Amino acid sequence: MNKIGFNVLAWSAEMSENLLPVLDRLKKIGYDGAEFFIGGSPEESFKMIGKHCADIGLEVTAVTVMGPEQNPISPDAKIRAAASEQLKWVIDRAVDLNAQVLCGPYHSAFTVFASREPIEDEYNWSAEVLHGVGDYAKDAGVLLTPEALNRFECYLCNTMGQLSHLLKKVDHPNVQAMFDTHHANIEEKKLGDAIKFIAPQLCHFHISENDRGTPGSGHVNFDETFQALAEVKYKGWLTIEGFTRNDPAFANSIGVWRNFSEPWDMAENGYKMIREMGEKYGL
Repeated sequence: MNKIGFNVLAWSAEMSENLLPVLDRLKKIGYDGAEFFIGGSPEESFKMIGKHCADIGLEVTAVTVMGPEQNPISPDAKIRAAASEQLKWVIDRAVDLNAQVLCGPYHSAFTVFASREPIEDEYNWSAEVLHGVGDYAKDAGVLLTPEALNRFECYLCNTMGQLSHLLKKVDHPNVQAMFDTHHANIEEKKLGDAIKFIAPQLCHFHISENDRGTPGSGHVNFDETFQALAEVKYKGWLTIEGFTRNDPAFANSIGVWRNFSEPWDMAENGYKMIREMGEKYGL
């Protein structure tokens, strides 16, 4: 079966010893891995968390975002250069974590809009940045999987069609696609069709409910999702990403104003749902 992960942003965006008992319990539930946000935590904390995961046999993936001063699609070449340097720093921290995959919407800056549709220059600028860090990530043993987000969080890549368009311009074997059922539930016509479309480039997958609560408790069509994943013979991670108010600073930054589900409800019942769907559709 595909490996199952859980994104610890449900508890905190910060890397600290407070996450250690969370990781121990995730391992006990049966998770194969945990996913961590790479942001402004002290550099040494990434190694500490990475070592603990290795000690308990928990694999690692990671996620990051870009800010306006490191925007890969800025018309300012200096800002694009800063984006490249930031991504290299993030990749170094992914190495500290022993992370296999770095996902997220780092093709462009999070919640930075131009009040118009994306232009081809922006796809070209993003592709140049991503191609440039592709070799750096490959040498580090980290696969890059940029993510399409919903229209309220970015404008460059909302759909699998736009993400595929970008990745064809990137043209790097170490830069592939990820899929998130929360964003796709907003932007795609049919989840199954979108999964089949992006399948040749698909290397990472977020299991997320429409409200970011416990997977299986809302209206995302997970039968359609898992049937499509089975049809395309997807072999990558199935990682739950759900959000809470537990880390107020992070919650405020992404517009999370209430708890959708408790973290352990997400973790325990979400894991059960993925196992049941995996068995049902032969993943």
